Amino acid sequence: MPIFRLVKEIIFPKPEFAEPDGLLAIGGDLKPERLLAAYVNGIFPWFSEGNPILWWSPDPRTVLMLSDFKVSKSLKQSIKKNSFEIKFDTNFSEVIKQCAIVERKHEDGTWITKKMIKAYTELHKLGFAHSVETYFEGKLVGGLYGISLGKAFFGESMFHLKTDASKAAIYCLVEKLKKWDFNFIDAQVRTEHLISLGAKEISREIYLELLENSMKVETKIGGWNLEE
Repeated sequence: MPIFRLVKEIIFPKPEFAEPDGLLAIGGDLKPERLLAAYVNGIFPWFSEGNPILWWSPDPRTVLMLSDFKVSKSLKQSIKKNSFEIKFDTNFSEVIKQCAIVERKHEDGTWITKKMIKAYTELHKLGFAHSVETYFEGKLVGGLYGISLGKAFFGESMFHLKTDASKAAIYCLVEKLKKWDFNFIDAQVRTEHLISLGAKEISREIYLELLENSMKVETKIGGWNLEE
């Protein structure tokens, strides 16, 4: 299938037209309106510094159903001991910066480019992008960020500087989303770490059905806090 080149008009081809590896389109921009339109249609940007913007809709898709989240023994102990302090939306800029610079196993470099940081920071200011931060003795040691639309949370990236710090952030996010009756966390593509947390792969067709159902509910726009 051809790879579509995006134009100024904010419109995307159907996800079903993606290449076998999930690549759907190239070009366009990272303005809030285009990014939000992409996520609503099951599409997300993923590219390296210095390269054109690439848009993806993989099949299968990796998702974490909230009821499937697995809590390890060490994480249970950390939560029981209140080892970490968790906050929401108090330091988005530092979380996305750390996600970009902290090295990960089996990854070479980062896809969180300067353009991506600027774009998602703007979405945060508009109330669509959110961060979950993990603190230990007052220091930021882990966290994650993503986009919230309808009853779906699109997880973008996470980092940790201390064991279980990012998992503690996911745990608190899952608990909050359960309380708000969200449907799932979109984890995009498979990693063994995500699978260990309870994520699973589903077909693009099923994913798009879940997504469509999730978009029928009004989005909670604005900053989040732990007590909500």
